[in-house]
Amino acid sequence: MHFFIIRAYVQERFRSVKELGDKTIQQLSEDDIHWALNQSSNNIAIIVKHLSGNMISRWTDFLTSDGEKVNRERDQEFANTISSKQEMISIWEKGWSTLNKTINNLNEEDLLKNIYIRGESHTVIDAIERQMAHYGYHIGQIVYIGKQIKSEEWESLSIPKGKSEEYLRQMLKNQRKLK
Repeated sequence: MHFFIIRAYVQERFRSVKELGDKTIQQLSEDDIHWALNQSSNNIAIIVKHLSGNMISRWTDFLTSDGEKVNRERDQEFANTISSKQEMISIWEKGWSTLNKTINNLNEEDLLKNIYIRGESHTVIDAIERQMAHYGYHIGQIVYIGKQIKSEEWESLSIPKGKSEEYLRQMLKNQRKLK
């Protein structure tokens, strides 16, 4: 498969996962981003701060330095220090911007290079998959917390309950139009 197609798939997968987080965050208030079930649970602001810290560490100088940067203060990512939704969104976007810039600059020869995360060797392809799984895990948490907070006011991010058949019919109809 041609490299540019692979890179487009990777970019689309990351964009799709980010979009779930974006659509959840849009539904939340200033208070909502700080809600936690209990003292040992993370709120959405903390999860966003952790994701961004991870992205900045992993994707900065991606091919030339260990993905766990010496200046990263991972434990501080779990301190509830974000004061506003706008600040949280700014932190969120900074992480995604770092990731996107790096993915955009990768070339075909980079895919099988070895990079390091905490001293452990990974091919670039493996590292991308590792990060996708990590981000999907945490964005799933964000969506789940948002859904709990919004309850009946939650706007579905996928096929609403009871609408699967209708959705499938519409998808098939759209596909027939494309042929």
